[in-house]
Amino acid sequence: MNKLSINAINLHSPYIVGFDGKALFFTTDNEIAYRVEFELDNNPYFTAYWFNLANPDNIKSPNDNKIAQTIICIIEEFFNVNPEVLLYMCSTDQGQQAQRARLFLRWFNSYRQQQKYALKSSEVKGEGRTEYVALIVKRDHPQLKEIIDRFDEEVEMFNELKP
Repeated sequence: MNKLSINAINLHSPYIVGFDGKALFFTTDNEIAYRVEFELDNNPYFTAYWFNLANPDNIKSPNDNKIAQTIICIIEEFFNVNPEVLLYMCSTDQGQQAQRARLFLRWFNSYRQQQKYALKSSEVKGEGRTEYVALIVKRDHPQLKEIIDRFDEEVEMFNELKP
């Protein structure tokens, strides 16, 4: 993965984003810390990175649009320097994955990102729970259709494996 520019992110981000050598991080006005990491997926079909957003202290956040704006700035910078694909899976902590999925989709779609990016979200049924995953790829990616088709096939395969 090409290195993200903290300066470029902070030009538009409402929260100051830092980098500790492993993860990007920022703290909200309510003193809630967030971490963002990108992890290479071992997908043999196309290069993809998992977008990991964490609130390590598990502090409930009030409605704060500046969090969404900061996340969008980070995603924008990722795609400015990387032609790859982003994958996102909502944390299942405390059974809040459906709420997290709705929130992430609302964040992403409220900033007109759908004009630049294709976002495909799906449910993967597990044993006693549902996981929510999403694919984000630039609309001008030369393999856009193949990437979306492969994502759909993978989701279908996981759903068929579950009882």
